[in-house]
Amino acid sequence: MTGLVIKSCGALTTLQDAGRKGYQRYGLSNAGAMDRTALAIANALVGNTVDDAAIEFAVFGGELAVEGGDVRIAIAGADCPLDIDGEPMPPRVSRRVARGSTIRIGAARSGVFAYLAVAGGFDVAPMLGSISVHLRAHVGGLHGTPLRAGDVLPLRAGQLEGPDLELAASPEHAPGPIRVVLGPQDNLFTSAGIETLLSSEYQITAQADRMGYRLDGPKIAHADGFNIVSDGIVTGSVQVPGTGVPIVLLADRQTTGGYPKIATIVRADLGRFAQMRPGEKVRFSAVSLQNAVALARSDARRLESLLAAIRPAGLDRLDSARLLGLNLAGEATDARS
Repeated sequence: MTGLVIKSCGALTTLQDAGRKGYQRYGLSNAGAMDRTALAIANALVGNTVDDAAIEFAVFGGELAVEGGDVRIAIAGADCPLDIDGEPMPPRVSRRVARGSTIRIGAARSGVFAYLAVAGGFDVAPMLGSISVHLRAHVGGLHGTPLRAGDVLPLRAGQLEGPDLELAASPEHAPGPIRVVLGPQDNLFTSAGIETLLSSEYQITAQADRMGYRLDGPKIAHADGFNIVSDGIVTGSVQVPGTGVPIVLLADRQTTGGYPKIATIVRADLGRFAQMRPGEKVRFSAVSLQNAVALARSDARRLESLLAAIRPAGLDRLDSARLLGLNLAGEATDARS
């Protein structure tokens, strides 16, 4: 069996795919990758479908050993140093790794979540349609918990032949404030409270994980109390409890809650927000629902363009080995013709 052996890793290292759909009515939120764009890029570089599972590293990296056979890997997302048997490897480039080799991922220099994809994916049984680990519900992955030293991740057979692939351009997130659609309970806040959200600077606190990010900053005024009949929560809901300071709920959130939600982060900005680290500052701006839909479609087209730009690695490199492998004469092989 070909597999990856976890030698060491950070406390929130998990298997994540596109998420678990259709179970929120039963109290189980989607889980899944915190940065879906980074997941898609890592998967595409090794020939997987964009929604396949990868190892999600949160800030801290890890060390993995390859056993049983060769593998092809790629990493995308947060800026993490990566080396194979001590040889540095650039991000967003696939590489064939020999059996017995050691893969080392360092702590993120910027961003939070990095994704290590392996050609063929992980041979792990899905639970409720996904192998994503939901930390609060203890479902998914190998044992419903984060990965830990000694775990062995079995792999499905993947494409090992052909050239290494790369995405040369770094996928840049849209600059500026995080965009939100107001509501669904923005009517439960004063106009001054809504203005506070949209005009103030907030800071990501250390109370940040896959469930949500608690912010610090100016208090938002409720119009008439802060308790509501519990209703549905989605990824990106901006909930304001009695403290007046917002909490942004994310992949492993609860599915219902009794605090009013002043706004919801648009889908196109969820990955950018998730990659923000404790201590970073964030501002919000409001867009219409129609604009949010247009932004989601634009973001999908952007991802398609990024994936279309993946190409064999080293096309811009003019070293002697590559030049000797090219037919520089083209079709002109016979002077008489």
